[in-house]
Amino acid sequence: MSETPQPSTQAVPFIGQITDFLEHTAPEDIREAIRTKGPKEMLSPSYPYPTAMKGKDYDKRMEELQIELVKMHYGLKASGKRMMVLFEGRDAAGKGSTIKRVQENLNPRSAYVVALPKPNDREASQWYFQRYVERIPAAGEIALFDRSWYNRGVVEKVFDFCTQRQREHFFYQLPEFEKMLVDDSIILVKLWLNVDRAEQLRRFLDRERDPLKQWKLSWIDVEGLRKWDAYSQAIVETLTRSDNLHAPWTVIRSDDKKRARIAAIQTILNAISYPGKDRDVIGEIDGSICGGLDILNV
Repeated sequence: MSETPQPSTQAVPFIGQITDFLEHTAPEDIREAIRTKGPKEMLSPSYPYPTAMKGKDYDKRMEELQIELVKMHYGLKASGKRMMVLFEGRDAAGKGSTIKRVQENLNPRSAYVVALPKPNDREASQWYFQRYVERIPAAGEIALFDRSWYNRGVVEKVFDFCTQRQREHFFYQLPEFEKMLVDDSIILVKLWLNVDRAEQLRRFLDRERDPLKQWKLSWIDVEGLRKWDAYSQAIVETLTRSDNLHAPWTVIRSDDKKRARIAAIQTILNAISYPGKDRDVIGEIDGSICGGLDILNV
């Protein structure tokens, strides 16, 4: 039997750098947690559950919630309402997999993902919010943003991709921009997926070792490992300055991806009224992992 071909280091240039960070740079308590805990065990001592949610329990809840999502989408299309859901968080916080679970049974023509690349020269010269405005949903649509305009508050700050003046201008315009969206009857849901430092590193190691996931690694990921504290400072400042009554943040501790996905879907379903909404099926959101800024643990 032939061996599975491995990508060349030229095709995947960051292989080995995650392991190197673990062995030579990561704090000792992070290394110890990764060395001693099993794959289903939570690494953060402050996470309220010792192990990940059981697969059979997760599958049952997800099946129920998927039906509610389909009902919600049907109601949204029938009413002509519009919804925007922002999925934000550190790298490897579970944004992509959560979006996938939200979208998987919805009509992709009207429930679509917005994942914008680095702005080109023309976009960089435009009003900062302009390219996001172009992706605002029409009647009956749901736009799922895999990162959003909050890049300026966090990633661009950490890596000096913007000036302090540009960032302050962003914060000056941000409240009114989001208020205009809400005033125009757009249902705006802002989710911050918050992952522990050790769990983030474990997920990066998993990407590094899996040929099917290595493409996800980037220079930002590798350098970001060394900038945990700078990220933390930017995150706290950004969420504090952008959390308000018309556009509040929902923070979800995503160390356990299964529990995080359930909480995210529950939050989305609770944001809108639709025919046949079953609150018993949606259930109570787990307040120990999902809530306001008080849940944030950076």
